[in-house]
Amino acid sequence: MTYMVNQLDNLMKNNTNEPEFLQAATEVLQSLEPVIARHAQYRKSGILERLTEPDRQIKFRVSWIDDQGKIRINRGYRVQFNNAIGPYKGGLRFHPTVNFSIIKFLGFEQIFKNSLTGLPIGGGKGGSDFDPKGKSDREIMTFCQSFMTELHRHIGADTDVPAGDIGVGGREIGYLFGQYKRLCNQHTGALTGKSLSYGGSLVRKESTGFGLLYLLDAMLKANNKSIDGKIFVLSGSGNVAIYACQKAQEMGGKVVTMSDSSGWIYDSDGIHLEVIKEIKEVKQQRLSEYISYRPNAVYHEGKGIWSTPCDIALPCATQNELQLDDAKELVKNGVIAVAEGANMPTSLEATHYFQANHILFAPGKASNAGGVAVSALEMAQNSIRYSWEFNKTDLKLKKIMNDIFEKISESAKEYGVPGNYVDGANIAGFLKVADAMMAQGLF
Repeated sequence: MTYMVNQLDNLMKNNTNEPEFLQAATEVLQSLEPVIARHAQYRKSGILERLTEPDRQIKFRVSWIDDQGKIRINRGYRVQFNNAIGPYKGGLRFHPTVNFSIIKFLGFEQIFKNSLTGLPIGGGKGGSDFDPKGKSDREIMTFCQSFMTELHRHIGADTDVPAGDIGVGGREIGYLFGQYKRLCNQHTGALTGKSLSYGGSLVRKESTGFGLLYLLDAMLKANNKSIDGKIFVLSGSGNVAIYACQKAQEMGGKVVTMSDSSGWIYDSDGIHLEVIKEIKEVKQQRLSEYISYRPNAVYHEGKGIWSTPCDIALPCATQNELQLDDAKELVKNGVIAVAEGANMPTSLEATHYFQANHILFAPGKASNAGGVAVSALEMAQNSIRYSWEFNKTDLKLKKIMNDIFEKISESAKEYGVPGNYVDGANIAGFLKVADAMMAQGLF
């Protein structure tokens, strides 16, 4: 039994009921076989064993009172995975599906994503099984205050810096930060994604979507292709999807689909972004309302978005939304590139199918890194009590994303898998963290 097979076997035994974490860890470890074969010191120092076990896992009760005066109970989580290159950094997700497996997979991915940015941030993630949908502002504030009453003792500007994720936007970050400030008597960069009025960064809202297109553009150019004139199928309708759509349109692409948890829209004339922003950012309505503004568009209940013919697919909704059958449909319909805007939205089988059919594929830990990159820039601005203008921050983001593509491309070439950007991202992200762990001794 080889060393890597043994590591995977131990992971399976020790994390039996955590399928999402096992999926993320399996992908990374399989990519790292040539690295471990070349660098015996990583095996000798137990880097993989240490890297796949979180530094700590925190689980806590969150008690709050709803508008009817009833006491409600949810579970809160924070997984601090690795801080070899900087403070733990990763979002908070509020969604009914949240459990330790989800948080661990997100935190594990975050280690490599944060490493790829080149910025001094480690990997962590957190959240709760609380569902903000249908809750009043008062209920959400009460929940966030209760959540932070426990979490505050585990975080800080130089310890662990949470941000937003699914279900945690500017409103939630505001309530969380207000409670943190009240409890700690500190106005520091202990959270990112804050409003501009109290320490947030320009471009933060746009960062993940913009960053996705910057990396996609770099990948296409490296393969003698371009965004201009391409048809895009894009899933999701949150921040990532909205601003990926905006940047794709600015760069000459035509986005024809978006989706939410109920269904998806197809607009053959191209998505009318101002309508999407009105529905989702202002009125917070279902995507089905789009056809009342754009009667020539078509709304479909449920799944099926990946059956739409396109040149480029951007999964920007949630994990494992794009399965093997979807990949086969996309390839059959002529897709040339897939870039992940969400965290692990493509199953392992679908990823392998794209690669086997020579489809350009950008993994989320690289293409989704724009959000955490600007979060780290927000941390820097908070530290110096200063803020940068939009264009300056956007230029920094574009450079980070171009640098990420260069890193993953070069790593893939160096380890004998040119064009395999999944392996390239895992290898490049791993090497920086592994070397930092080696330098700091056993911890």
